[in-house]
Amino acid sequence: MAAPAIVVMGGSGRMGRMLCDLVRASDAMRLAGIVEAPGHDWAGRDLGTAMGGAEIGVPVTDDPAAMVAGADAVIDFTTPAATVAMSRLCAETGTAHIVGTTGLTEDDIAAVDGAGAHTVVVRAGNMSLGVNLMTQLVRQVAASLDADYDIEIVEAHHRHKVDAPSGTALMLGEAAAEGRGVTLGDVADRGRDGITGARDRGDIGFAAIRGGDVVGEHDVIFAGAGERLILRHVASDRSVFARGALKAALWAQGRAPGAYDMRDVLGLR
Repeated sequence: MAAPAIVVMGGSGRMGRMLCDLVRASDAMRLAGIVEAPGHDWAGRDLGTAMGGAEIGVPVTDDPAAMVAGADAVIDFTTPAATVAMSRLCAETGTAHIVGTTGLTEDDIAAVDGAGAHTVVVRAGNMSLGVNLMTQLVRQVAASLDADYDIEIVEAHHRHKVDAPSGTALMLGEAAAEGRGVTLGDVADRGRDGITGARDRGDIGFAAIRGGDVVGEHDVIFAGAGERLILRHVASDRSVFARGALKAALWAQGRAPGAYDMRDVLGLR
């Protein structure tokens, strides 16, 4: 069977370049093309020459319809607007859509997951194996400890990250809420400043740190009277996210249409 053809969204960015390198180095898949924003300097060029080298036979386009129609999967770590637009195109072409984009609103998520009626969508706030195992642990601990244990989620990222809380922090918050049998939107406390009053029992709090070149750190704190349980994940290399996305792209091949996440990919459900 031929290796799946992979299209990378935003190949000129940090994550995009890493994805391109990993796909090209893999024997299990091939890099079919790159999609960039309309008017991007790389559009219409070969990826190799766009990066300052020789041609490598990988086209870059800002008009993705034909490229996506001929691909087996699109890997997408871009912006909410670009991801929603790509979800519509993947639904039309039946191309698997692997989504690591963060900062999605509820409406964005509904649109992206809605494409699962027509194709395979794998969406996750974080695609690393460690984070998804941690998510399972958070769900289990939250189910075991009642609201006498306050839940706080603290995350740290580099200075350039534009959304807060991070997609991973929200994913961990959703897991904690599921464990407690509540809806995160009803109990989330996403900002404290000034005289806020005492903490409400049962709330799930979030705090975000931005600075330097931090790749990603997440703590989930269960704070009770006399003790604290802290679950922690530290990412020191962005390749953990890219490798998870590649695993998802391979897993998606031959699957029935649907909206999936990394728990499905990793067999954790």
